[in-house]
Amino acid sequence: MTLVTDSSFFVSETERAMEVSELKMLDFNTKTIREIALEMPQTIRVFEDLKIDYCYGGRRSLAEACQTAGVEPDILSEKLKSAVSESEDARPERQSASELIDYIIAKHHVFTVDEIQRLTALMNKVCGKHGPQHTELFQLRDVFEEMDEDMLFHMNKEEEILFPYIKRLDKAAQSNCVPLMPPFGTVRNPIRMMMKEHDSAADQFREMRQITEDYSLPPDACPSFKGLYAGLQDLEKDLHRHVHLENNVLFPCSQELEKQVFELTSQ
Repeated sequence: MTLVTDSSFFVSETERAMEVSELKMLDFNTKTIREIALEMPQTIRVFEDLKIDYCYGGRRSLAEACQTAGVEPDILSEKLKSAVSESEDARPERQSASELIDYIIAKHHVFTVDEIQRLTALMNKVCGKHGPQHTELFQLRDVFEEMDEDMLFHMNKEEEILFPYIKRLDKAAQSNCVPLMPPFGTVRNPIRMMMKEHDSAADQFREMRQITEDYSLPPDACPSFKGLYAGLQDLEKDLHRHVHLENNVLFPCSQELEKQVFELTSQ
């Protein structure tokens, strides 16, 4: 008996080459923003540049997303086609569940921890120097510190509880064995919690954008002030890619793995 993961998650190099050719003729209007980002990760940078939500609100059509972002659909379609036609980098979406977990930790968790530490010091420096003239900085720091605490706790739960179980599922699928039942019953339960916490993080970043008026710098902003706002925006962009890989790739794959492992091994 062989357990096989859903082909929508992992494809061969030949299939990938065929996809690139076929995507040039793709009608983006037939897919949701989430589907486009999931199937064509090259398009994520386009969505980021145009401030189109592809991870939290990604289940909208291209037309709906354009209307919300104030972008012409034809312009977006051309930008997406251009992105697809460019040569690809490594695509973590095509990795196994275990490989994807390692990628997420190395690429996104480590970056988030490092940036939170760096931006915390920078935030305190900017508040100390510019806070009396720009009191919104103190409100920004409050939200940032809340996000900081929530994100670090969130990632620790993933690394200590959820991710090890998903890796056991992946190993079980390859060796045709059944892993021990986790204390949380099914992978769907922690996934539901993680996705809810992803939404909370998105709300916190939206609040920071509102406080800063979309990170608009005042005339007296010093290099540290500019660096703080740039760093917060980079952290938000990385979180979008981070959440995309978890919500749209790893979590659905994990649920499918669990279903296959426990259903097929019971036969």
